[in-house]
Amino acid sequence: MLATFLIGLREGLEAALVVGILVAYLTRVGRRDVLPRLWIGISLAIALALGIGAILTFGAYALTFEAQELLGGILSLLTVAMVTWMIFWMQKTARTMKRTLEGEVDRALSAGGAWAIVAIGFISVAREGIETTLLLWSMVQSFGDTPSTLLGALLGLAAAVLLGWLLARGMVKVDLRVFFAWTGAFLVVVAAGVLAYAIHDLQEAGALPGPFTAAAPVDATGAVATGWAAFPFGWAFDVRGAIPPTSPLAALLQATVGFMPQMTWLQVVAWVLYLAVVGTIFVRGLRRRPATSSDTSTPAPSSPASSTPAPAAPTPDDRQATSPSGLSAPNPQGAS
Repeated sequence: MLATFLIGLREGLEAALVVGILVAYLTRVGRRDVLPRLWIGISLAIALALGIGAILTFGAYALTFEAQELLGGILSLLTVAMVTWMIFWMQKTARTMKRTLEGEVDRALSAGGAWAIVAIGFISVAREGIETTLLLWSMVQSFGDTPSTLLGALLGLAAAVLLGWLLARGMVKVDLRVFFAWTGAFLVVVAAGVLAYAIHDLQEAGALPGPFTAAAPVDATGAVATGWAAFPFGWAFDVRGAIPPTSPLAALLQATVGFMPQMTWLQVVAWVLYLAVVGTIFVRGLRRRPATSSDTSTPAPSSPASSTPAPAAPTPDDRQATSPSGLSAPNPQGAS
């Protein structure tokens, strides 16, 4: 529940900030008339995410066990790819997200195609919605505890909406740079766990060699070997006697660090390699950010005679609502 709460909170806050930026900018430029079209795009994105979740949840029941495991493994791999891409995309573009979104709105309005606002709202929210749906579905398959998993996600999304609203009203200040840095690191660990579970599913489906196939090494008793002698297609360890798979401790470890009481060598190798490679790149990205933040946080000079600020140059009110990372929470004063 804690893991899905944090996932819902982070992904929901990203979507809330994007929506807030779009609404505030359309209000500031006097185009509230196209706000209904923006909300149509956002609603379509939410419906798409819910539809994908429903198809994955109820469509899998008609499949055989092997097909379910194969589908689960492939979708889990897709989830890891999407989460990894979104982590680095946010790390790279967070400082310029506000100006990028405003530029897209300006181009849509200047071209006279106000319905393009529907597409902007849809694309901006659909990315987060699809990623969240796939990630939560993968975790539900991993935990097998649907009620608490979904409850944690719903609470996280609700908290994200509330926090986004408080940020928009200027009632709370959050260092978004620190928030997204910590939650980004958490998502790296979660993605490593999802990758390990994907490997487990693919091994159960027979798509990868492992303890469930003829490639599994056996010990003197005829059982699948465990330990160094079982490398690379047997069990790396089996501590189910000390940590029962259904215990709260096992659920907590699996939700936070991707640990399972019984894991194959391929799972362990995939988990370690993912954390080593992606974690190193992520940390290096965090260390590079302070050196470049001064270039992106300083507004471009504007002419005093200009009555309308250029989209690339934030107003003073916008700068007051901007986090140290450059990801801005909308300010209603600046939008009026």
